[in-house]
Formats: sequence, C-alpha cells, structure tokens
Amino acid sequence: MAHLLGAEGLHLEYPTRVVFDSVTLGVEEGDRIGIVGRNGDGKSSLLGMLAGLREPDAGRVTVRGGTTIGRLDQADTLDDALTVGTAVVGDTPEHEWAGDARVRDVISGLVADLGWDTPVAALSGGQRRRVSLAKLLAGDWDVLFLDEPTNHLDVEAITWLAGHLKNRWAKNSGALLVVTHDRWFLDEVCNATWEVHDRIVEPFEGGYAAYILQRVERDRMAAASEAKRQNLARKELAWLRRGAPARTSKPKFRIDAANELIADVPPIRDSVSLQSLAVSRLGKDVVDLLDAGVSYPSTGSGTQEKVVLKDVEWRIAPGERTGILGVNGAGKSTLLGLISGAVQPTSGRVKHGKTVQVRTLTQRLDELDKHWNDPVRTVISGLRTSYTFGTGSKAQDLTPGQLLERLGFTSAQLSTPVKDLSGGQQRRLQLLLVLLDQPNVLILDEPTNDMDTDMLAAIEDLLDSWPGTLLVVSHDRYFLERVTDQQYAILDRHLRHLPGGVDEYLRLRALEQSASVVDRPSSRSAHSGSAGQGAAPQASALDGAARRAAEKELAALERKMQKLNGDIDRAKHALADHDQSDYAGLGEKMKAIQAQQDEVEELELRWFELTEQLG
Repeated sequence: MAHLLGAEGLHLEYPTRVVFDSVTLGVEEGDRIGIVGRNGDGKSSLLGMLAGLREPDAGRVTVRGGTTIGRLDQADTLDDALTVGTAVVGDTPEHEWAGDARVRDVISGLVADLGWDTPVAALSGGQRRRVSLAKLLAGDWDVLFLDEPTNHLDVEAITWLAGHLKNRWAKNSGALLVVTHDRWFLDEVCNATWEVHDRIVEPFEGGYAAYILQRVERDRMAAASEAKRQNLARKELAWLRRGAPARTSKPKFRIDAANELIADVPPIRDSVSLQSLAVSRLGKDVVDLLDAGVSYPSTGSGTQEKVVLKDVEWRIAPGERTGILGVNGAGKSTLLGLISGAVQPTSGRVKHGKTVQVRTLTQRLDELDKHWNDPVRTVISGLRTSYTFGTGSKAQDLTPGQLLERLGFTSAQLSTPVKDLSGGQQRRLQLLLVLLDQPNVLILDEPTNDMDTDMLAAIEDLLDSWPGTLLVVSHDRYFLERVTDQQYAILDRHLRHLPGGVDEYLRLRALEQSASVVDRPSSRSAHSGSAGQGAAPQASALDGAARRAAEKELAALERKMQKLNGDIDRAKHALADHDQSDYAGLGEKMKAIQAQQDEVEELELRWFELTEQLG
C-alpha cells in the first residue's frame, strides 16, 4: 500500500493546556480510519492539522505529490445564494454529471427529495447538511476528511453514506478519516481506529467493536486505575459479542482472551427484576393508543386536512423499552406528544394509567433555562439527598453528586455556571434532572446529540438500571439497538411493529420508495430517475410452489406472533394484581413471560428470513 500523508512530531497547545505532544502518524492507501475520544481531547484539531486547515505549533504534515483531499467540516459553509443543483455540481454541464455513475449515486442517495432549483437559503439544517455532503462526495478525492458527517442525518441517510464510503474506492486505494460519535457507522465503515487521549493518538486495528475489544485487554493489563472505564467497556463488549457477533468477525487478532474477560459479565439488563419493579410502580395500565389519529387543518386554500397519524393501535406495557423510527416529518414527535399528553388526538382516544408520570428529554434545553446563570452545585442543591438505581442486591443509593460523576462531571465543574458548560455537559445535566424526577415513563428525543462514545456508554449503563417504560427516538442506530428491546416505525402515517428491527425498517423504506418511483410519472430531472434506479428492490429468490409455501408460513408466523404478544401483554397486566410480597410467585410468572418473549424472538428471526427470501 502506498503512503498518502503523514504527520511527524505534531505539537499543539493552548494557553491553558497541551493538546498533542510529539504525535507521529501515517495514512496509507486503503485506510478507513475512525477517530474517537472524549469531547475536548482534540479529535477535530487533529483532523484539521492533517487536512492542512490548521498549523501545528511544532512538527509537520507531509502529503504525497498529486494527492487530492476533500474535507467536510462541522460548520455550515454553504452559500445561501446558490440553488441545490448549483451547490452540488457547480457549473458542470448536465450531460457530464448525469453521465457519471458516482455523481448520480450521490444525488439519489442524499438529495433526491429536494428540488433541484430550490434555494439553499430555504433548506432546513438537516437538508443543508445533506447538500454539503453531496457537494463533497460528487468530487473525485484521494483522501476524505469527514468531521461528524452523520450530524442531522436520519437512519436511512446514514446507512446510504456507509454503503457509499465502503464502495467509493477500489480495494487498497483511497483513504478516509472520520470523526464521529456514531458507533454503528464506525463499525460499518472503518478498518482502523485512532483513540485520542492524554495528548497522544493510540492506533487500534479494526472498527469500533474491534477497538473496544482491544481496549478492554489494554485496560486489564494496564492497572486498576482504569477500573471505571474498564467496567463500562466490558459491559459494552459483552453486548457487542452477544448481540451482534458478526461485528467481531473483522478483527485479525486472537479474541480468546477477550472472550475470557466477558465470561462472567451478566446480561446488560436484568429484565425480570426491571419489569417486576416497573409493574409495581406503574400498575397494569400505562398508555393505550386506541385507533388514534392526528390531523391538522391544511395551510392551503382547500379544506382538506393534513393527516399526520391514523389508526394507531398501541398498548404500551410496563417496562417496555421501545425505539421509534421514521423519516423526518413522519410524525415521530406527534406520536411522542400523544403519549406524553402534549398532543390531543383528533380521532380515536389515548388512555393514560392513573399512576403514569411521563417525562421527556427534548432536543431543546428548556429544563436548564431557569438555571442558566447558576453553578451546577446550586442546580443540584435542592434535590433529594439520595436516589435508588437498580433492583434487588444490585440496587444503589446514589447522591446527585455521585450521579453527576457517573455522567462525567468533575468536582471542579460543580462550580461552573450552566451557561458555561459545553453542549454535551448541558445535555448530560438535562438528562440527570429528568431522571431524578423519578418518572415511570421516560421519553428520549435524540438524546445522543453532543455526546462522545465513552459518555454514551456511561448513559447506556445508567439506563440499564432504570426501571420503567422507555421510549427512544434517535438516528443513532447503535444507541437505539443498545437500550431498547423492540422497534416500531411510522410508515405512511401508520405505526408498524418491526420484528426485524432497523434492517427491516430500511428494507420497507426501500420498497416504499421504489413503489413511489414506479407510480410517479417520468421526471424532467435526471437525478430523480437515478433515485428510482438506486432504490429498486431485489428480485425474488423464490418462485412457484416454494414461494407459495413461504407466504403460507409467513402468514402463520404473523398469526402466532400476534397471539403470543397478546398473551404477553395480558400476563404483564396480570402481574399488577398479584401479591407484590410473593416474590417467588412473581419470579415464576416473570420467567414464564420471558420464555414467551424468547419464543417470539425465535419466530421473528424466521419471519425476517422469509421476508428476505420473498423480496
């Protein structure tokens, strides 16, 4: 592999601290490098120095002659005076860019839903991010530097971007360096990881799962001083190895030692205890959406209403942990509003249990406004002296200060005014205040914004011991799959259960898009046609009698899963009427429920296999 660029003896410091001290690195053709580390440790600064945007205080960066470099910054640098088309392809004649397969793929993957002549000034933040990405990816670069490329992107766009970057260059050619907190993206795209910490850059082989595996071994060998980070990493590794074994097939090193490390790590959540406690806190009724729908008056001159949700039938059970998927504007926030009571249905009804206490972690920082000028210690001074997290023998009584420590705050930061905290610190403080209200239904709306990977692991660890019903909306696929046990999606204004999880959602969206392209008359825009080609469904793998047999089995599976899910809901509700002091009886009932849930999971796997075969 040929050398593309390198750094020798890089030194960078600010008046108050040294960021890097004598860092030497190299980038070869074929490298796909993910850069991780705590917020503020210098990830973006490193990327800027390597990309030539920032001069180091000492040392040098060398680039092989003729190497072309493309960069994506976190800042929005689009010119408002441009249209979408001009921003993406500039003055290139249409016959040139339309004849380039890579450019067509970029346009169909990122901006196919945007008008080609739409002014950039009229776009939302997420749309501008997609246009910026499309502008960069439409170019021909030897090395790409991407700083938080998944910000403002939904699950579909992130999945497309990962696939594009994996196939953009031939094997052992080109190079990618990416700073992102999206752990699924890191695992999907990268073949190497650089961890930025303590003024150095430490290289690891493989993507995120491989990095975690090696870091656990490093921490184990280093010393007990890393015990806190080690425990969090071990727990995350246990989930990676058990929940997604394919992810760790990439590393080239021996993993037997790492498997020994997690041999005694229990499941990430004690589902039986958490569900039992959730039932005792919530009773049998949580929130029932009964044929619920929401529509708004049309803004046009006509009288037709705009329907956002329709015929939503969902009985939320105690202790459920659910992820909600959908494109921007599909109605996710409206659905959360129905559950919290902030939005009233225009059809059907929503029934809330008598003991239900709903709290929402919104994307805004409303909860902190009243504390804007107060130091952190003042914010927590009016709270209770201790809070219980966990259940049974693992229950812990933690003070607000101890909880702040678990969320990455130091004692010195207790004197910092809220307004002077970083975005990630404000977000963590906001989450803490929501959790300490002790709700029994918790709604998290994009909770991962401004969080680094270590802090996301700490928050996931905290949520593992939180008893109650959890609803999560997030474009961070890793976080969504990690903290929830099931997923739903809003598709065509209806709520649909996803037995196959995020993969099934992406498949359904691809089919939905291909169907809309078939139904739509031919577009005058070349990029619209390419979008249809990119979303075409795969040909069916089954024909004739085999297909009919598969369809018959699929229908039977759906009936059986529906019956089992109904039995599970009734069994969970029946727990509320059981004597709460009869722990043995409760345990037996919970074991029976768990057995039914395990059976549903097996059926769902078979269901997903059949849907893949049927296409």
